[in-house]
Amino acid sequence: MWRDNVLGLEAVLADGTVLSSMNKMIKNNTGYDLRQLFIGSEGTLGIITRAVLRLRPLPAGRLTALCALDSYENVVALLKRAQKELAGLSAYEAMWESYFRFNCVAEGLRLFEATPAFAVIVEEDLQGHEAERERFEAFLGRALEDGVIGDALIAQSQKEVQTFWRIREGHALDRLPLLLNFDVSLPIGEIGRFADECGKALRAKFPEAHVSFFGHVGDSNLHIAFSVPGATEETAHAVDAVVYGLVGIYSGSVSAEHGIGLVKRDFLDRSRSPAELELMRRIKNALDPNGILNPGKVLGSI
Repeated sequence: MWRDNVLGLEAVLADGTVLSSMNKMIKNNTGYDLRQLFIGSEGTLGIITRAVLRLRPLPAGRLTALCALDSYENVVALLKRAQKELAGLSAYEAMWESYFRFNCVAEGLRLFEATPAFAVIVEEDLQGHEAERERFEAFLGRALEDGVIGDALIAQSQKEVQTFWRIREGHALDRLPLLLNFDVSLPIGEIGRFADECGKALRAKFPEAHVSFFGHVGDSNLHIAFSVPGATEETAHAVDAVVYGLVGIYSGSVSAEHGIGLVKRDFLDRSRSPAELELMRRIKNALDPNGILNPGKVLGSI
């Protein structure tokens, strides 16, 4: 997560106190880790004015493959193999059939003979050794022989890499009317079942809706795209109730990457216990007793 790349920061508190913790060390276990209070707090506990970020060198190169799989079980199986065999694994992006098909059609692309149940982008950062490409190809070859994947395309140029990622980025979805995007997190082993149940529930309620799934499976992160003609504010509330209700049942998070703000504020209890929410309120009250910092966000009225 990005917060792991923040080594230190400076923040201004509600009473004007300047908290300077511009740590530059990777390891520092002296007392409470105060920076984590402010990272992701959306300006409700203090205003971050400076930060120390951990930077990493660019890789010497990168290998990118697009794989076709027939089940979510094989998506997880390939992930486990990649984590074990690819030292520089840097991306593992899964696309469900409806998402992959929609974007391929929109882009005028046909990359596999038949649209697979799942398409996964596997990417490895390289250190510059000649044997790395051989190992990457061998990794895919073994997965193919063992029936984990049904087919795989290795990008032979930057143009092909961009084509794979253009499908994953899904800009064609922006053409759909009143598109709703969800950013949730779930245990990796449960993502497949969640997507099946969520898709069925949404399509039962909105038969004409576009519903598709994609995400950073290696990070437990799933995105849901929903669109239906003539959607209203009531439609959005109904979709929220289905998605976040199931997230709670599956012990997931209503926000993997994009924060809480106002939109997800009323669903925070789907992912946090009463004890956690009460402690958050105490922290907010201690640092901002008058509620002047980004009022109404994350926790609402205190």
